Formats: sequence, structure tokens, C-alpha cells
Amino acid sequence: MSLLNSFIPDARLAEVEAALLHAFGTTTVTDISLIAGGLSGSSVYKINGHYVLKLNTVAVPKALTLATAAGIAPPLYYQDVANGIYISSFIHNKPIRTAFAPDKLISELAGTIKAIHAVPYQGDGSDLQETIDAMINRFRQSEMLSGHIFDECFKQYEAIKSKYPWEDTDKVFSHNDLNPGNILCDGERVWIVDWDAASLNDRYIDLANVANFFVHTEEQESAYLRIYFDNVDEYKKARFYIMRQVCRIIYAMLMFQLAAQGKPAAYAHNQEMDGISLKEFGALMGTGKLSLAVYEGQLMFGKALLNEAVHQMRSSRFITSLSEIS
Repeated sequence: MSLLNSFIPDARLAEVEAALLHAFGTTTVTDISLIAGGLSGSSVYKINGHYVLKLNTVAVPKALTLATAAGIAPPLYYQDVANGIYISSFIHNKPIRTAFAPDKLISELAGTIKAIHAVPYQGDGSDLQETIDAMINRFRQSEMLSGHIFDECFKQYEAIKSKYPWEDTDKVFSHNDLNPGNILCDGERVWIVDWDAASLNDRYIDLANVANFFVHTEEQESAYLRIYFDNVDEYKKARFYIMRQVCRIIYAMLMFQLAAQGKPAAYAHNQEMDGISLKEFGALMGTGKLSLAVYEGQLMFGKALLNEAVHQMRSSRFITSLSEIS
């Protein structure tokens, strides 16, 4: 039995062999491993030490081709849009925070987002407000968690809904899921992977998602927005700040959804919310005591994100920002 037979589902084996033959002139694979991590439902493999084989459950979006052509995604060796399969370069990822000094990191990230948003894109995008509302409604209907933090968060989100410019026609080509798992570094530059969710969208989604993971001070925020926008006004700063809270809510809902799916049988969700912070969660992740691949990590990250969103929405800046965007 070949290595491929050990990893690739029988139903997709012929497709994979055709892809390898087209890309490399052979179906021989000397090394293959499943790449762990990430929230995508796709199967992703490292093959022969230097390549990534990805099997999507749906057709590969044209976003991948555009991102590759723009030099934002890793080089692409093969793609079969109809069957959802592609082969690209494997990025030997280095910790991005050690590869770049803090100021340089902010510059690289802002510049990368600016490059993504500059890609010409003709396509549809889902209604952002409807998408968020649906996520919150699914969470509420699940009744997995409740309490005053959730009540306060969703009340404030209603205030955002009434004032945010959802109908703004200034949409751009957006990745929509710029979390650290999709932002790779080869030691010299940044590469963006996993374009499955890419679409036409509000530019502040990508800006806010990256900032929630990498921008932590007022000085960093100022530099980040200045590099992206060139000229920054109070409206842009306010809209960016509001979207940071919206994105925290979005990711919290995603984490709770994953946790609900992975909850051990006959296990009751811990309802405690007090004291669960992003700082505490990050420390546990850093020591390997928690992982986003398991129920406990997903549940805690969701709680930490929601607590941070509520903390920010209690601030005077939140009130001022809401007034500014309206």
C-alpha cells in the first residue's frame, strides 16, 4: 500500500494522483502528513517536505488564484477548481513575533492587508449584518451559555447595529479570517493562506481581525492605521474600533459553535465567565496547557473574547465611537 492510500480517502485518490502527475510528473510521494490545526473543514497535507496538498469539500474559490497572482498567497503548482483540490508551496513557518521587531511587524501586517484589498475582485459578498445576526441567533437557540455578560454584549451589539454603516458600498476583496493560523512567515515576509472564506466585504473586517491578535497599544494602532490609510481621521478610527468589538463577537460565536460540537457526552458547559481574560487564555496557550483543537480551549477562548468585547463596550471610547460613525 502506498503512502497516499494511507492518508487520502479512496473517493479522492484518483483526483490526487492526477494532481500530482500534472504538477510533478509522478504520483510518487515519499513523505506525507496531515497538517493539524486550523478551523477549516478541508483536509490539508504536507507532502514531500516542500508542498501543501489541500482537499476542499467545495470548489476552490477564485480568490486563491487572485491572491497567488498578487504574491500574497504561496505559489500555486496545481488547482482543480471543480473538485476543490490544489497544491502549493509549503511555508516553513517561523514565529512572526520573533521574525520581526514590533514596529516592523505592524508595518508588514498593515501592508499585507492593504495589498489584499488592492486586488481587483468581481464577485458577490454575503450580507455581513445578516451573517452576524444568524450566528448570534444560533448561539441563543443553543442555550449553551447565558448570564449578564451575554445580555450586556448583545444589548450593545444592538446599539452597534442601529448605527454602523452596513450599507456602505465601499467593499473590497477581503480574506475574512485573518487569524494567526492563516498568517505565515518564512522569516523574511508574510504569506496568507486559507482563502476559503474570501469575498467582497467591509475593509474593516480584515483590519479589525488582525488588530485583535497583533495590535495592543495606542502607538501600534496609530502606526497600523496610518500605514493602511495614509490619512487617518476620527471617523476611520471610530469605525475601526467598533469593528474590533464586532469581530470579537464573531470569533466568540465561532468558538462556542465549535465547543458545542466537541462537548464530551453528558458534560455540562461551565457557565462561569468572571475573570476569564485574553491574557490568561494566551498564557495557557503559550505553555501548551490549552489548545484550540479541543473543547476546553474553544470554550475558554470564546469566553475571553466576549469578556474583552464587553469590557471595551463599557468604555467612553465606545460611546464616542458610536456617536462618530452615526
